Amino acid sequence: MNDTVRNLIVKLNEEHSLTIEEYETILMQRDAEAAEFLADLAVKCRKKYYGNKVFVRGLIEISNICKNNCLYCGIRRGNHACDRYRLSEEDILECCDDGWNLGFRTFVLQGGEDAYFSDEVVCSLIRKIKEKYPECAITLSLGERSRESYQRLYNAGAERYLLRHETADEQHYRKLHPAEMSWSNRMKCLRELKEIGYQVGCGFMVESPWQTTRELAKEMKFIEEFQPDMCGIGPFIPHNATEFAKEPAGSVELTCYLLSIIRLIHPTVLLPSTTALGTIDPLGREKGIKSGANVVMPNLSPVRVRNKYELYDNKICTGDESAQCRSCLSRRMESIGYEIVTDRGDRVRE
Repeated sequence: MNDTVRNLIVKLNEEHSLTIEEYETILMQRDAEAAEFLADLAVKCRKKYYGNKVFVRGLIEISNICKNNCLYCGIRRGNHACDRYRLSEEDILECCDDGWNLGFRTFVLQGGEDAYFSDEVVCSLIRKIKEKYPECAITLSLGERSRESYQRLYNAGAERYLLRHETADEQHYRKLHPAEMSWSNRMKCLRELKEIGYQVGCGFMVESPWQTTRELAKEMKFIEEFQPDMCGIGPFIPHNATEFAKEPAGSVELTCYLLSIIRLIHPTVLLPSTTALGTIDPLGREKGIKSGANVVMPNLSPVRVRNKYELYDNKICTGDESAQCRSCLSRRMESIGYEIVTDRGDRVRE
């Protein structure tokens, strides 16, 4: 690690801000020593606010039906080989029952942009979950909707919303999405969610096709300026039914480097160590936690559908990824000095 990189990392740790050019420098000149230095600072920063706690979210993948045709996604509309499913209200409530009994206090309802899940259907579902488990937090990840729709879901009791922006660069976005999809609308949705009062999560793929170091530097600046409550990033993994099937997967090491940077940018952010990390590397999630992450999202979905919500190839969907194997996940986190906790896990406010 040269002096320029060290000085920029120290500056980021102290000021939580760099220029795009400075972010680009620490990305272009990264090495093992810089990664270790960043991770040490990121872990100290996270421990200041969260100690050794790792929060768990119970993920329920409610539908793999999607109207969109994102070029990288395994559940895209154009993938006619995808085995489609949609969970019933009874299915979803049963997943919440299982999760509550396992100690989960946050439920994440995630799905493709499936027209069946109208405001009426989702609001009814939210109210039923809240009526049974008033202490839980409900997170939605249901894509782009109107401001009025987001407001209705918020009024019904949803507190958090995850909407991955996938890239902070409009030209890059256009290369990854069909013409009918709009980067400006995606960003508008994120702003509206924040204005309504949601705890908002965004996120992007690491080393997706055509992504440059400059674009990664722009991602860091976007996180700095938007200040999300949560930021989910993971290495790009190709899916066999997309035009990017032969593209190489993203790097666990670069993703962990970025996790450390994001922790220093936004010290109290809730930062998942994602399933994608664990898909590429059996110890990927542990590496994410050791780089500054503090959230894991095991799967509460019914076993019969876990291998059908396949955004990318070889997604882990059994074993430790299963919420029912929470004890396994706890042991893995304990082995690196961390403690799984099952409270709501709200972001600390400075």
